[in-house]
Amino acid sequence: MSISSVLIPAATLGAMGLFFGALLAVSSKVFHVEQDPRIAQITDVLPGANCGGCGYAGCANLASAIVEGTAAVSTCPVGGPPVAEKIAAIMGVEAEDVGKMVAHVNCRGGHNAKRKYEYAGLQDCLAASKVAGGPLECTSGCLGFGSCVKVCKYGALHLENGVAVVDASKCVACGQCVATCPRHLISIVSDKQDVFVSCSSHLRGAELRRICNIGCIGCMLCQKACPTGAITVTDNLASIDYAKCINCGACARACPRKLIVNASESAPMQKPVQ
Repeated sequence: MSISSVLIPAATLGAMGLFFGALLAVSSKVFHVEQDPRIAQITDVLPGANCGGCGYAGCANLASAIVEGTAAVSTCPVGGPPVAEKIAAIMGVEAEDVGKMVAHVNCRGGHNAKRKYEYAGLQDCLAASKVAGGPLECTSGCLGFGSCVKVCKYGALHLENGVAVVDASKCVACGQCVATCPRHLISIVSDKQDVFVSCSSHLRGAELRRICNIGCIGCMLCQKACPTGAITVTDNLASIDYAKCINCGACARACPRKLIVNASESAPMQKPVQ
């Protein structure tokens, strides 16, 4: 084998490498897109939790959306009003008047709910729900295995009487618990809201009474008691229009099942179903 038979291919490959390298360098300059500096500034202001509570994959993605105008300056639930104000200053706009948001578990069943069987498998709500629909007779009740508690980075949830409970002082409304609950029992609400319908079942009254001592039976007494028309009963379940609710607590006082909770008052837990 001659030296030329080795050098020529090597030189050819080297020349091709230099050519394509130069081409890539030129292309990077020609097609380079300048990033708006506000994206980096907003990313630095955001808490960096990358929790997804805002609906975006991470803080950098949210920052891009804010700059593009597809997300509000107040979109980050973890940062709340202080962060919204800083982002508004960067964007040169007025910060929206948003209050603190918190999670709420729409169930108080737990030990009040009748069980179909004793579950001894993996202590996880999703896993338990896959076994014959879960150990509870109520298919809309909190399973009580604490999957939401485990996923919360802020220690804002704990189990009480077999039901997940939110500590509003620690909750940042990141939405991780909402996404984790296999029965979709957790919602994000304003922390100014005191009154909640803590039930998610649409069963008829007679059937619900048989399996839970605290579930909504659709009696409509709460609806009749509400002075602002904020609470209505649809498909056997009461629901509150928070835009109309004035936190008077009339519905909670009228509810014979004590499932409508007024956070400013203590609500008694009923005895378990036998």
